[in-house]
Amino acid sequence: MDNHNVKSKHILLVEDNPDDVELVKRAFAKSRLANKIDVVMDGQAALDYVFCTGDYAGRNPDECPELILLDLKLPKIDGLEVLRRIRENNHSRICPVVIMTSSREEEDLVKSYEGGANSYIQKPIDFDHFAKAVEQLGLYWLVLNIPPPENA
Repeated sequence: MDNHNVKSKHILLVEDNPDDVELVKRAFAKSRLANKIDVVMDGQAALDYVFCTGDYAGRNPDECPELILLDLKLPKIDGLEVLRRIRENNHSRICPVVIMTSSREEEDLVKSYEGGANSYIQKPIDFDHFAKAVEQLGLYWLVLNIPPPENA
């Protein structure tokens, strides 16, 4: 395989709580997953990032994140609507989306899976448990999982 064609794996973290952003970054660092993490703080910014519009108009539209970590309770556009728009677009519909939220509402869980989420994780308060969950998440989606080909 030609290593020049291997794209770097990066993560889009859609999270409006700065403390949770830092927790995710620390958890990835602790697990030695050195992937690039791009952070956006609201649902509109997430859509702009994924669809290369607004502040992200210069981003390469062929570079879908390897993994999108999506909070549900977001300003401007909520996470379920972001998920819906990602899934209805031919370019982004195959991007893995993991809901990572503090919501304990069964309705959010059901709507997330109905909307096409690949996984749903409730954010624990305890950092060690959270770090372990993020480590397992990263190992699965970034190391073990085989994504569909670019032209799928």
